[in-house]
Amino acid sequence: MTSATRSTPFPQVPDSADAVLDGLDPEQRAVATALHGPVCVLAGAGTGKTRAITHRIAYGVRAGILPPAGVLAVTFTNRAAGEMRGRLRQLGAGGVQARTFHSAALRQLQYFWPKAVGGSLPRLLERKAQLVSEAAHRSRVKLDRNELRDVTAEIEWSKVTQTVPADYPGAVAKSHREPPRDPAEISQVYAAYEELKRDRGMIDFEDVLLLDVGILQDRHDIADQVRRQYQHFVVDEYQDVSPLQQRLLDLWLGDRDSLCVVGDASQTIYSFTGATPDHLLNFRTRFPQATLVKLVRDYRSTPQVVHLANGVLEQARGRAAEHRLELVSQRPAGPDPAWTEYADEPAEAEGTARRIRDLIASGVPAGEIAVLYRINAQSEVYENALADAGVPYLLRGAERFFERPEVREAISLLRGAARAGGNDRLLDDAVDLPSQVRAVLGTKGWTAKAPSGGSGAVRDRWESLAALVRLAEDMAEARSGTGLDALVAELDERAAAQHAPAVDGVTLASLHAAKGLEWDAVFVVGLTEGMLPITYARTDEQIEEERRLLYVGVTRARVHLALSWSLTRSPGGRPNRRPSTFLAGLRPGSAGSGRSRAGSADGGASGQAVTGGRGAAGPARRARRGPVRCRVCGRTLTDAGETKLMRCEDCPSDMDEGLYERLREWRMVQAQRTGQPAFCVFTDKTLMAIAEAVPDEPGALARIAGVGNRKMDRFGADVLAICAGQDLSEGAEQAVSDEA
Repeated sequence: MTSATRSTPFPQVPDSADAVLDGLDPEQRAVATALHGPVCVLAGAGTGKTRAITHRIAYGVRAGILPPAGVLAVTFTNRAAGEMRGRLRQLGAGGVQARTFHSAALRQLQYFWPKAVGGSLPRLLERKAQLVSEAAHRSRVKLDRNELRDVTAEIEWSKVTQTVPADYPGAVAKSHREPPRDPAEISQVYAAYEELKRDRGMIDFEDVLLLDVGILQDRHDIADQVRRQYQHFVVDEYQDVSPLQQRLLDLWLGDRDSLCVVGDASQTIYSFTGATPDHLLNFRTRFPQATLVKLVRDYRSTPQVVHLANGVLEQARGRAAEHRLELVSQRPAGPDPAWTEYADEPAEAEGTARRIRDLIASGVPAGEIAVLYRINAQSEVYENALADAGVPYLLRGAERFFERPEVREAISLLRGAARAGGNDRLLDDAVDLPSQVRAVLGTKGWTAKAPSGGSGAVRDRWESLAALVRLAEDMAEARSGTGLDALVAELDERAAAQHAPAVDGVTLASLHAAKGLEWDAVFVVGLTEGMLPITYARTDEQIEEERRLLYVGVTRARVHLALSWSLTRSPGGRPNRRPSTFLAGLRPGSAGSGRSRAGSADGGASGQAVTGGRGAAGPARRARRGPVRCRVCGRTLTDAGETKLMRCEDCPSDMDEGLYERLREWRMVQAQRTGQPAFCVFTDKTLMAIAEAVPDEPGALARIAGVGNRKMDRFGADVLAICAGQDLSEGAEQAVSDEA
């Protein structure tokens, strides 16, 4: 198999231009050797598009056809740009600029502003929300937190579509958007926001593009200077280009046609930000002489996953669907996708956590597993389920890796050790780069053995440091004799691009955040009508974008793929949910399933395996639990934390404080005995619920959320004894002493 999507982190640099082409499949080679005129690459998921375009640039540079300083490669995230620069360095083309649109535009603004405008460039506004809040207050428009976020997004959309405040209501009506507030109010807030920015001498990220466009349009001498600098352009993820970005690209390009674009209209999922696939789909109309190459060999996913992905798009409608690519898997056969229906959301989360635990036990690394959902609000129930199952996880979109305190401190220590060189006695016994890194990080508590159990602060810290150790091991394997100074330089480059090394934990992410990533095992959860497609997707275009979101989720999986949904949100609720309409004809037994079977069922202990119709045989479904109601006011509870407490967060607590403290002390001892973080024994919310309920028999304890069968068997007798007033501390301390 050639062109695998996973490769050695630090491969050897090819020794010639022709060697750059080694290992490319025929279509990728066609991309790499098409160095003149406009080129359009339609690349399906997992087909190695980044590999193809980086080899194209490197081949052109190494062959002397493309001057490295004259090439500008543009993509959409700092991480993607950093990855592209890294690959180009590995191919011997390190002088090429690879940037985001915003980064390239900001660099030009900083350079040309004194000449074009005079003075210093206005200060860049990092985050809009505070200023939008002030603008709303000035406009006498009251926004809650969610509305503030949504109105801020509307302002961003308006700017990338080049819509001024006065034109916003008409533009919204024309685009069929669902504004979070009255369009006239948003227009008013938008105008006030722009006024506040001007008053304070600030610009935002959208202004960076707008101002660069303005300078290049008005100052032909500056535009000519930019065009002399860059003669060749490559744009990745071209289906996500906004009208404003396309305008800037046109100004960079001028009347030339040395442009290579790469994209897939079936992965257009950011139209809410102003992105449109029209530029990709119209490329050959604009450039009739363009070279067209289609990449359809999928090196990422098994035939079973690819078959289902093709099936998702087979039902698509609209212009993007007319240009869909039929993927062909290049991998050996794997397991069929698993389809599971659950009684309620907690059952779906618990069943997913159990399957993940089983996968990890079978040898799949936690870092190669992901749970994907439509909106971020769905994550909490999965966080709780994974924590209860003792499975480490990380939230994508949370704190950036290089901004974590332990990572900043570790890099500082490594930098100091690199400067000291042979004068650092700490490194006397270190024989290579990995042992040097282990010695340095060992001073901050890093050990070769991971803390047992789930996540938590201790595990998170260890995972961060372990990621640095693994990076050192990869570098040493690829580059014999590499030292600390090279590692520090690599880390600096990655930090600038936010290209973090892998952290070993199950990833929880929205479908949007998962774009561009891949895992061995993917669980796509919450697949119900109203969630996917989301309830506010009403037009044909919006519904088709929701279908493409499912396609993106499915194509993140290399081997294992599970799709699930639940019939109701809360335990005991009315089962009025329906599986997503996008699954019709794909899941076995669904109406209209004229296609060949997409995958067999793989039921779970708490879910209904879908092997035929709703009444098909399968593992028994969990007995339906009654609705969980607040024991103070009687309201039905839906929040995961409130469900554990069995009361509303705001309702008065009758918790036995003394019992709660005894339970916490007992939990600390149990955590020490098992080597787990304390929350893997019981979370604080579960202990609070126990201290409020004071159960006096097993059934009462088992009814408390967070006390499953496994924990009941393991800890139930102790907890009931503590609730009955017995003192277990002496025996527990003795047990810890004996084990030590």
